[in-house]
Amino acid sequence: MAIEIFRPPGEISYTIRIIGARKAGPRDAYHALLRMPWWRVIAIIASVFLGLNAIFALLYMAVGGVANARPGSFLDVFYFSVQTMGTVGYGAMFPTSTAANNVMVLESIAGLLFTALATGLVFVRFSLTRARMVFARYAAIGPMDGVPTLQIRFGNDRSNQIYDARMRLILTTTSRTSEGVVFYHTSDLPLVREHAPTLARSWTILHRVEERSPLHGHTPESLARLDAELLITVSGIDDTSLQSVNARWTYEHTRIVWGARLADILSETPKGDVLVDLSRFHELVPTTPTENFPWPRQT
Repeated sequence: MAIEIFRPPGEISYTIRIIGARKAGPRDAYHALLRMPWWRVIAIIASVFLGLNAIFALLYMAVGGVANARPGSFLDVFYFSVQTMGTVGYGAMFPTSTAANNVMVLESIAGLLFTALATGLVFVRFSLTRARMVFARYAAIGPMDGVPTLQIRFGNDRSNQIYDARMRLILTTTSRTSEGVVFYHTSDLPLVREHAPTLARSWTILHRVEERSPLHGHTPESLARLDAELLITVSGIDDTSLQSVNARWTYEHTRIVWGARLADILSETPKGDVLVDLSRFHELVPTTPTENFPWPRQT
């Protein structure tokens, strides 16, 4: 089993491989089909459909009794099976014996079940709303009102809104115990505001690096030694489908820029309208070093 880790553009991605886990059984087939890409699901549906028709074609060959089918012709009875399962019924071929009619009844039942399952699967996948979030390429740490503050910008990449959006930020570090055992630490980073009534194109979360903060006392070098990562998760209700949507993103320590802040993307026009400049979504602006925050912007 493998879990793909999503990275910002330009970062080296890796995969977490899990061994020794119990294999998924038939009960997990539905969940697996929902996670597969569309092309693979369509290929599976087509393969099962053709496989079922091949099985019934062999049954028709064994019992006979299909009018106008050439004796011993697999293709003829296969096409008849497809017409039966697909409820096409051209009439050129039809069952003439009791055995063939019995097979036809079984195939009709199998066709109904298969069509219902395939239709339900396609409908659920088509109606399932997935989040389309965009995250800034870099997280920034810079002074804000005299306090070092971590800033991360993200937004809904669609034109609609997400209601009751909730954000969570986690710091992950790697250390080694005195016995030489590698240990992974996770710490929640409290946000200035972790809830947004509505989430549209842009939102910025803030974490103040104060004494109680897990980031307090750290430097770019110390985060590099700890192989630190920031994990942000976002969840809310899509206002179009009214379904829950979730998104996550990871920033490695190399994507945390010290001595910078996110560029302003909101402004007002002379008429008083609000202008959102998404072309500056990923931009950073250098900050002036202070006594509490001596770092210039990293290059």
